[in-house]
Amino acid sequence: MSNSQQQLVDSLRGAFGDKLTSVSLKFNEVTVELSPDKLIDVTTELRDSDEFAFEQLIDLCGVDYSQFGQVEWQTNDASRAGFSRGVDPATSMGRLQFGDELESVTAEGRRFAAVYHLLSYRKNWRLRLRVYAADDDFPVVPTVTNVWNVADWYEREAFDLFGIHFSGHPDLRRILTDYGFVGHPFRKDFPLIGHVEMRYDPEKGRVIYEPVSIEPRVLVPKVKRDDHRYLSEQQDETQGDA
Repeated sequence: MSNSQQQLVDSLRGAFGDKLTSVSLKFNEVTVELSPDKLIDVTTELRDSDEFAFEQLIDLCGVDYSQFGQVEWQTNDASRAGFSRGVDPATSMGRLQFGDELESVTAEGRRFAAVYHLLSYRKNWRLRLRVYAADDDFPVVPTVTNVWNVADWYEREAFDLFGIHFSGHPDLRRILTDYGFVGHPFRKDFPLIGHVEMRYDPEKGRVIYEPVSIEPRVLVPKVKRDDHRYLSEQQDETQGDA
């Protein structure tokens, strides 16, 4: 923690008070949490006030916290066990198929959040804002395109991938997926295998969509650990250097 970061925390608490749900300094980063109805007032003040001067929005993304803290694999098992290290299918996004559902581990109104990363060139400060959408079934957050124009495509991406709606956005439509795409692929309850697959049918002379034929499986990363087979070699090298 630096004096500059602590100064930012103190300034935020003094300037906004109850408008902010929380202000924290963890992992060498200042994070502010606030409700959607306070977002425009707070961000406008952060941009225009000489005390903060956050002229630049450098990133905006959506987050789905419904399975926050849950893992797809057992990391204590041997890496050679491969896909068998995947956790129970009922709690694993990697084994979802069309129609499966996961029970959220978060409280109502704490599943979807929009996260904003701000930069102040004048103060050399960075700030992260987090705004939770109140309704998990239809998450809505106000657009900040009138505060920072660059938010336009960022918000379209968050809408496309997470289904977060930004009220007041001038042109909220998909930006990465196809116009006919069903669902939002970065949601935790979206199967990794997808819902449908497409191919060109030479007989029909067009692209057709079919039920996905891929078998769902958990993607298990390779885990590197200290191996007893190499301990003697490492000890010999250490003794040789000595």
